[in-house]
Amino acid sequence: MSKLKGNLVIGQSGGPTAVINSSLAGVIQEAMKHDEITGMFGMVHGIMGMINEDFIDLGKQDPADIDGLRHTPSAALSSCRYKVSPNEYEKILEVLKKYNIRYFFYAGGNDSQDTAKKVSSIAKENNYELRAIGIPKTVDNDLPIIDHCPGYGSVARWLAIATRDAGLDTEAIGIVDNVKVIETMGRNTGWITASTALAKEHEDDAPHLIYLPEKPFEEERFLADVDRVYKKLGYVVITVCEGLVDKNGEYITASSRAIDTDKFGHRQLGGVAIYLCDLIANGLKIKARWDKPGTIQRVSMVCASNVDLEEAYMVGKMAVKYAVDGKTDYMVNLVRESGKEYKCTTDLVELEKVALGTKKVPDEFINAEGNYVTDAFIEYAKPLIGGDLPKYSRLKKIPVKL
Repeated sequence: MSKLKGNLVIGQSGGPTAVINSSLAGVIQEAMKHDEITGMFGMVHGIMGMINEDFIDLGKQDPADIDGLRHTPSAALSSCRYKVSPNEYEKILEVLKKYNIRYFFYAGGNDSQDTAKKVSSIAKENNYELRAIGIPKTVDNDLPIIDHCPGYGSVARWLAIATRDAGLDTEAIGIVDNVKVIETMGRNTGWITASTALAKEHEDDAPHLIYLPEKPFEEERFLADVDRVYKKLGYVVITVCEGLVDKNGEYITASSRAIDTDKFGHRQLGGVAIYLCDLIANGLKIKARWDKPGTIQRVSMVCASNVDLEEAYMVGKMAVKYAVDGKTDYMVNLVRESGKEYKCTTDLVELEKVALGTKKVPDEFINAEGNYVTDAFIEYAKPLIGGDLPKYSRLKKIPVKL
């Protein structure tokens, strides 16, 4: 196969994470090894940068800064949540030709992979040779087929530590603040919320109850769950997904304001923790407080998983290798190898199989009562957070005897 010479462009889309810049570093550093890639451009604010011809010259950056991206959170190129209109794809084609862009990389989740697929399609329809590769990125961990998504291991580690800390706080002050409800991100899937179970080291440790959108929420069953744990321990820590739904599949809480709905029709979620606190107070006459970390959970570098960082870098490097080898219309896929020791490699999955798709938490990862996760989930998720959580000490309750 003859080499395809031309420039490379990369964009970052969707919510910034702790590791998406590690993928960017992987792309840049691998591209430098291939003489068929004559220049490297970064789209400012994702695909909007392509439409507006707003690029950063990545080839003229200080190598130390590029290497530093591997441990820098957020999205260095700036991100977006932008749905390209049909007429704008013609403009994208013009820009591809104008800048001789032959390698197109887009890092993001479900909607971003769809954008990469459509950019490739418009190039093909016009006989313009382009290699388009999607780079997986979403803390939601909901891309189909891939074992897990870069970004997930770090948000899982962050929330596991935060939940364990909240559990110790509630245990200590439980005679005053009896119940703590922690609301996590997650929209339509409960992968993020489920990861809080990694906080538990002993049977009575937090979290005591976990509620995911994969199982319809029932008020009476929820109150019975809370009452049971409270009677046993005298306090309760609950984690819940922002996208919790009722038996009709409707969000328990979601904004109805137009300004809170993005271009893909995603409504801003939030408020389910407040709703549950009110339910507990009114139904059980027990005081409940809530915590909602917000977007900091997805982007914080302080608890980033070393496994997540390395895998994010790997998918960036492999995206370039696959493209240079002639692959196009694929997303880089993470494949978990069998065996007792965790190991992950890459292959490719067609963009059309992941674009706009959603991977739910499977039934085998949720207990029969729908209020916690199973050991199978713990086995799946634990290797992704990059080692054990910090060690804490407990005092033995040895009474004083006169």
